Amino acid sequence: MSLIIIGTVAFDAIETPFGKTDKIVGGAATYASLAASYFYSKAKIVAVVGDDFHQSDIDTFTKHGIDTEGLQIKAGEKSFFWSGKYHNDMNSRDTLITELNVLENFDPIIPESYQDCEYLMLGNLTPQVQQTVIKRLKNRPKLIVMDTMNFWMDIMMDDLLETIKMVDVLTINDAEARQLSGEYSLVKAAKKILTMGPKYLIIKKGEHGALLFHEDQIFSAPALPLAEVFDPTGAGDTFAGGFIGYLAKVGTINFNNMKNAIIYGSALASFCVEKFGTEKLLNLTDEDVAGRIQEFVSLSSFTIEA
Repeated sequence: MSLIIIGTVAFDAIETPFGKTDKIVGGAATYASLAASYFYSKAKIVAVVGDDFHQSDIDTFTKHGIDTEGLQIKAGEKSFFWSGKYHNDMNSRDTLITELNVLENFDPIIPESYQDCEYLMLGNLTPQVQQTVIKRLKNRPKLIVMDTMNFWMDIMMDDLLETIKMVDVLTINDAEARQLSGEYSLVKAAKKILTMGPKYLIIKKGEHGALLFHEDQIFSAPALPLAEVFDPTGAGDTFAGGFIGYLAKVGTINFNNMKNAIIYGSALASFCVEKFGTEKLLNLTDEDVAGRIQEFVSLSSFTIEA
């Protein structure tokens, strides 16, 4: 059984108050698969790049045990490129350049060797592409996790709602939860969104942690207070990859494991923001990850004495 991650594999150029980069490898599938690989050894990606994506870039995936058979390489075309500049508060950014390139006509091809998929992570792509992936799998995965964004709510709401019906877990941020539901209260928003199809809802709140909703249950996960956030690019995708990677590792889907998965995903995301791009995610040790998990546990561990 395996975990498939679909999303972008791209080039980014990033500027923050701490510095700037030229083109570096980024994209939702990149961050998510690297994060998942720390917990699960059978991660596979479905994405598309141009022939400007070098073998050394692909080797980054294979060194982490990530299967790249589903990575299409389009001859004579360029990879998706995004450039952005973060403001001083690091919570807002300006997009400087977006070049869709190969992503404009992306048709997700599922290799036969990927048909053993038990866990599916749908990165932030068009709702139609996300639906296509689900339909091209011969058997429905045990767990489908979906990420999306306000842009699709603005221009493809009907298609988005159809896709949401098909998944088990939806991950969005607080502003997107309010837009999708029409409710300001996140508790009310969650109740409404859970009637749209997913069994679980994760509302990401950036530096304020995350909320997990399932039926009448709610879990609030903290964010790790960091002295410096170097580059927040890919943090949400890293969170999602760590989340589903942990669930694939334990193999049982329930509310308690979902809670743990949020902490594992949050831990990986906290590493991600400490360096530019994927740099910090490339060489973590088991001890690094275990130590960071313990920091999260200590954040909210307390006893009440009478």
